[in-house]
Amino acid sequence: NQIFVHACCDVTFHPHYPGPAEGLGKIIQRFPQKDWEDTPFPQGIELFCQPGGWQLSKERKQPTFFVVVLTDIDSERHYCSCLTFYEAEINLQGTKETEGEEESGLIAPAEVFAPKSLVLVSRLDYPEIFRACLGLIYTVYVDSLNVSLEALIANLCSCLVPASGGSQKLFSLGAGDRQLIQTPLHDSLPVTGTSVALLFQQLGIQNVLSLFCAVLTENKVLFHSASFQRLSDACRALESLMFPLKYSYPYIPILPAQLLEVLSSPTPFIIGVHSVFRNDIHELLDVIIADLDGGTIKIPECIHLSQLPEPLLHQTQMALSLVLHPDLETADYAFPPPRTALSHTKMLDKEVRAIFLRLFAQLFQGYRSCLQLIRIHAEPVIHFHKVTVKQLFLFA
Repeated sequence: NQIFVHACCDVTFHPHYPGPAEGLGKIIQRFPQKDWEDTPFPQGIELFCQPGGWQLSKERKQPTFFVVVLTDIDSERHYCSCLTFYEAEINLQGTKETEGEEESGLIAPAEVFAPKSLVLVSRLDYPEIFRACLGLIYTVYVDSLNVSLEALIANLCSCLVPASGGSQKLFSLGAGDRQLIQTPLHDSLPVTGTSVALLFQQLGIQNVLSLFCAVLTENKVLFHSASFQRLSDACRALESLMFPLKYSYPYIPILPAQLLEVLSSPTPFIIGVHSVFRNDIHELLDVIIADLDGGTIKIPECIHLSQLPEPLLHQTQMALSLVLHPDLETADYAFPPPRTALSHTKMLDKEVRAIFLRLFAQLFQGYRSCLQLIRIHAEPVIHFHKVTVKQLFLFA
């Protein structure tokens, strides 16, 4: 069993801001208050709560939710679910506006709203469950319900969930709610929800296949969108298509504005940034850029992107077309059959991932012929013969 949550913090706008519209985030509460021995509190988390910068607003914006992924020094990932809402901030005199001031006829300073974030940090990746838990905590806080916030968080932190095995876990935060977790059959299996189908819907089959080849050939891939959650979903989907291979380079689905210099890193990466920075990222010469909102990808001229070998490329494209567009086979029929309800999007994700898993099986068949045995050491060493590997992929 693993601890369900190892940290829950409350982050708010810091009043001492360097400019007229942008400020700094500050952690005002965290649970637990002291680091656990096996899990230190992630430093700099306030940067990721507002990736575009902490800014005041003249109007109360709708609450938002997205998931940030942090990787520690041991390559362990921490999934940070952020629910951000806006509260009336202190005015220029340092006090909140009240109805009495308005009735007295005095001219009160304009009311502004500051962002405040509830963050749930976990080693487990259950975004929808985390959204429900944070939404419940937010509702209790905003509506001043007769429920202890400390009790809700204590129940959350004390919940034990098996990492894998396909079992179900039913728990409650203590506010009349019931939360259900369905664990994956194996901890190495990626949980994508509907993100893979959404990525193909946004970019199309050919563009996603190009990005797939880009990450396999260790190129830099950068997503940009006006939605933080779409950035997170796109990075999750692209990485899941690599299964059973594991991506070992920098993986930052949502990159804060203060860390944009990371894009100049010489190493491959999968990174997402907000579209507000699209003018800055187009200056990058060695990065493949995918526009999730516009449905396009940009491959620099200096990058020669290898594609899947034939006939696997054509077979994969046809298989994806039949899964993503099931009416393609009957589109020319004079008397087409009645339209049936589209398959559930989550099932669509599994069907698409099955195509890529079959693709890997076809690519790697016969790999033993590429192994070379070296006996000059005390124990024989087996490694890949590069020339033979190239020939294998050439004739795959």
